Amino acid sequence: MPLKNGIASASTVSRMLSGIDEELFQYTFMEWIGEIVDSKSTHLAIDGKALRAATEKVKTFQSPMVINVVEVVTGLVLAQLPVDCKENEITVIPKVLELLDIHDSTITIDAIGTQEAIMDQVVNQGGHFVLSVKKNQPEACAEIHEFMDRLETEVKKEELGEKQDSVMKEFLEKYDVFTQTEKNRDRYEYRTYRICNDASELTKSQKEWSFVRSIGRVEQVRVPIEKDRSGNDITPAKEDFLKHGSRRCPVPSTSEGTGKDIQSVAMISDRILTAEELGTIKRKHWTVENRLHHILDDSFREDRSPAKKSRNNLALIRKFAYNLLRLAMIGTKTPPIMTEWMDRFCDEQELREQYIFHGITSLY
Repeated sequence: MPLKNGIASASTVSRMLSGIDEELFQYTFMEWIGEIVDSKSTHLAIDGKALRAATEKVKTFQSPMVINVVEVVTGLVLAQLPVDCKENEITVIPKVLELLDIHDSTITIDAIGTQEAIMDQVVNQGGHFVLSVKKNQPEACAEIHEFMDRLETEVKKEELGEKQDSVMKEFLEKYDVFTQTEKNRDRYEYRTYRICNDASELTKSQKEWSFVRSIGRVEQVRVPIEKDRSGNDITPAKEDFLKHGSRRCPVPSTSEGTGKDIQSVAMISDRILTAEELGTIKRKHWTVENRLHHILDDSFREDRSPAKKSRNNLALIRKFAYNLLRLAMIGTKTPPIMTEWMDRFCDEQELREQYIFHGITSLY
């Protein structure tokens, strides 16, 4: 591509991108990546992302949003759909689902996607869902937590040899628990996943949520690592941390938000799952945040881009680049360090030719 007058200025590139039809461009992107990776029989994570630097250029002063769909096994982006200023994520998620073949795939969305219409659409398109239930569904959320507490109580009765509730015995046969402990950066993370493959006690499953077959709960406790002057680990045990806190965290905070010390989130699904499967799906959902959104903001500096008219097309250009880098990592089976691969693409002409001009082998 000869550039006789040099590389175009940022304003010229912005004007060019503003002139490209956004809808046709997103279809082109989906057609391209759709020939490389399949959206069927896999796990698709859907999440919204704000384009923060464009906030001041929008009349409502609300951050423009895009909905992203990530195939969690490969980490590749399959689709992007902008959220119009007159819409919200709840109205755009069904539109992006319509564009995908989700047959036999598991769809995960944060609590905002826990809507009857979205569940119905996923199932009618041949897919499955695993969704969080938070404060946007207060009655269902409280009911699930209460039911899981009752199951825990019955398990303790069984361990102590006490008489169990006859009604709850039936549910205990379909109840499963999985625990996990992990040292993650500067903290220990204790996770407990509970699931009951019988949602008949949930009021909403008898009415609006007719597809729900399983209800569960994900609990997580994060204990900051502490060391003495000699470097010995003196981090308190999980039980001590919950009762008394620690030196680094005297009063553990409890919230549904990310980054808190103690979290407890209710879950629903149309699938029959083990507690371990529920935990795996829940953890992999955050691929969209950790492997995409963080990289877009940190490595591609998306949250610093002030583009207005061209913002959606520019966001899609970044995802073309992101997917190319991710495909190179998959093809060479090397550590997925995005900044290193960005440097390699800049320095190695052969690498650019291979992945940009010579075509990419399908991952099907």
